Amino acid sequence: MGGMTITGLKARAIAAALALAFAAPAAMVSQPIPAHASDIKVVVNDQAITSYDIARRKAFMRLQRRKGNLTQLATDELIEEALKRSAVQRAGYRIPDSRVDAAFANFARSNNLSSSQLTQILNQAGVTSKHFKEFIRLQIGWGQLVSAQSSSGKLMSEQDVVAKMLERGGEKPTSTEYTLQQVIFVVPQDKRARLPARRKEANAMRGRVDGCQNTISLAAQLRDVTVRDLGRVLELQLPPDWKKYVSGLKTGETTRTRDTENGVEFLIVCRARTVSDDRVAQLEFSTEAIESGEDESGAKLLEQLRKNARIQRR
Repeated sequence: MGGMTITGLKARAIAAALALAFAAPAAMVSQPIPAHASDIKVVVNDQAITSYDIARRKAFMRLQRRKGNLTQLATDELIEEALKRSAVQRAGYRIPDSRVDAAFANFARSNNLSSSQLTQILNQAGVTSKHFKEFIRLQIGWGQLVSAQSSSGKLMSEQDVVAKMLERGGEKPTSTEYTLQQVIFVVPQDKRARLPARRKEANAMRGRVDGCQNTISLAAQLRDVTVRDLGRVLELQLPPDWKKYVSGLKTGETTRTRDTENGVEFLIVCRARTVSDDRVAQLEFSTEAIESGEDESGAKLLEQLRKNARIQRR
């Protein structure tokens, strides 16, 4: 899972970026795009956008039920993504395949599909799973870049926090503080076929967990299971991919199991309590500032990239 910190990419941004409309069954989607030689239509900073790229994006837009001149919309969208991709690569961000695959699998589950079913739908529609995964990879990388370059990503000063509190009547906000343990049923990358079996083992252990006192003794009875004490963390600091599972849990409860790049994981709430102090106020107001300024920061950065870009249409 990595460190317990606020990441640059918010859960709402991921959801918006991946919001497809899969209302029609796989058999009803459009026919695959014929495989033939493609022509270069646009060159963006030495990145070629071909007619085949545009056709896949148009198919993607049809799944999203987009309206209008899809050829023009697809071309403009791909130009914008080429600009973003160049910036992400220059900044040195490398989003691993494991993270992209995990996001792909999560998206499939949210639409009541398996990864193979989602792949089939995308391929039959002419989008291809590869195109969609690269779309996911760029959304993650761009989110990280925008967050890193945004000056609003810094915590508010004490003076700003006090001013914000006065605006709201002088009351400090409250948050839930969780003391967490992380349990990982380790699955090496070359043994991913073992995930279903390990998931079954993890769920069996969850049924026996009663708080954090007996976790280590239970794990000692199993093979390749790691237990990590994550310490205390405010709800505001939970990573987006865990927050929706942890929020609302009480002392002694666990999250459901999740497949990650490490294997199969779940969290245990050792303690949950409501807190209200200066640290909560600083985090809450700073998080609000980050979220409200994220779209604006991204738009400004994209505008700057466009001004400095070499875009040749053919």
